[in-house]
Amino acid sequence: MDMSVTRTPAQIARARYTTKAYDPARPLTATQVEELLDVLHLSPSSINSQPWHFLVAADAPARARVAAGTQGPYAYNAPKLRDASLVLVLAARRELTDAHIAAVLDQEQADGRFATDEARAQRAQSCAGFVDLHREQLHDTRHWMEKQVYLALGGLLFAAGAMGIDATPIEGFDPAAVDEALDLPARGLGSVVLVALGHRGESDFNAALPKSRLPRGQVFTWL
Repeated sequence: MDMSVTRTPAQIARARYTTKAYDPARPLTATQVEELLDVLHLSPSSINSQPWHFLVAADAPARARVAAGTQGPYAYNAPKLRDASLVLVLAARRELTDAHIAAVLDQEQADGRFATDEARAQRAQSCAGFVDLHREQLHDTRHWMEKQVYLALGGLLFAAGAMGIDATPIEGFDPAAVDEALDLPARGLGSVVLVALGHRGESDFNAALPKSRLPRGQVFTWL
């Protein structure tokens, strides 16, 4: 793909697709990997909670550890994880602790987001309100955190498309097996979704298929 040609966001969205096979002989460059990691690092999240951790598998042994979670009914995804140049495990925290929110506020203060102590106190109160809403009233904190992970996933997939990098979001895996292989429970984390990235292989049948979406009239309502 000629990256010298500027594409509109809609053109990027039309061109990207879920890659089904990768060429292991075409690795990503270190610059490309760092750009993708920057995109993840800068992902938006509700109240800037950043309730995630991203595990990076950039060599064959690391990718094989992740692929161990695609045995049995998920075996069809193992080649993608082994052959891709880069595999990311997008994990969510198992609990959104007060200590984590305090660390977020400390970082925001270090980055100059609070002009006064009062501004920080107001921000802390706002964060506490949202956390308590999900923790004490809705009882969906884990689900709320996983939704933030999917926000990060969406940004990553679009960025990869803009960079001419092929990508595959993967939910077809055994989270318990991946968590055990990567010792995530001991770190208070749980895997949510995997992402394979690299360059498509010749056996990628999906590359030649047309993109298919429901008609706009079925998915948009003008108010």
